[in-house]
Amino acid sequence: MIELSPRERGLLGLGFGGDTLNTAVYLARLGVAVDYVTALGDDGFSERMLAAWRDEGVGTGLVVRMPGRLPGLYMIEVDARGERRFHYWRQNAPARELFALPETERIVAALAGYDLIYLSGISLSLYGEKGRAVLFAALDHARRRGGRVAFDCNYRARSWPTADAARAAITEMLRRVDIVLTGLDDERALFGDADGPAAARRLRTAGVAEIVVKDGDAGAYVVADSVDRMVVAEPVARPVDTTAAGDSFNASYLAARLAGGAPLDAARAGHHLAAAVIQHPGAIIPRTAMPELFAAPARSRMMGRE
Repeated sequence: MIELSPRERGLLGLGFGGDTLNTAVYLARLGVAVDYVTALGDDGFSERMLAAWRDEGVGTGLVVRMPGRLPGLYMIEVDARGERRFHYWRQNAPARELFALPETERIVAALAGYDLIYLSGISLSLYGEKGRAVLFAALDHARRRGGRVAFDCNYRARSWPTADAARAAITEMLRRVDIVLTGLDDERALFGDADGPAAARRLRTAGVAEIVVKDGDAGAYVVADSVDRMVVAEPVARPVDTTAAGDSFNASYLAARLAGGAPLDAARAGHHLAAAVIQHPGAIIPRTAMPELFAAPARSRMMGRE
């Protein structure tokens, strides 16, 4: 989407963002070969988005262009503690029709060629029941061919007709997820989980093998392999804007795991990038502000989606 974020003297900065896109950009910066799959218009803003993504090293070969359409837009409000609030204008965004287009068959066929497919609860909220059915079938096929699926619940109540609809769609999604990277606030709002361990137990019961439950500045609860523990977050004295904190954490965690890192080390890497991101306005920080982390192996092919 087009992003409007606060700047000095009440001005707004124009950029591009969105939860899965943010993760895709940070993955590319960390050395992962990543393609982004969405639908855009044929307007100037859509053209600038594509140019910006390509400049970041994000593949755009599966981005559909829809004549006469405009991308979605969101505005960030930030309080004195750096906590963000979003306002959306995306009811007619082309991305909503991604799984009901003439190009859908080509996109679905391409999914089976990726090592890892990443999407979110916001992705699910866009497509409707028919679109989600196409997506779920494509994910099942990709997993049968050896691919894995990573998912962030990222629940936004205004994006769903009801909380029950969101719970049903996300529960169905969890049947085909290998790695969950989610926020405790989301799990609490939808499923009533009291804390990270409670959320992890429920997700394990749903069949998810690798689980990270993020709890803001408290840290992240990690359950993977023989690991079952909290990883404390890096302290940040004065957050500027918490937009993309979770998205950047997800990117760094996944990049570390793809590079062969252990789950706890991957969580620490996630915290390290998120701590840098929240010290800058907007979702995507300047490349010069990226902290030293690592480079993931180029052979890992990943796809993000919105």
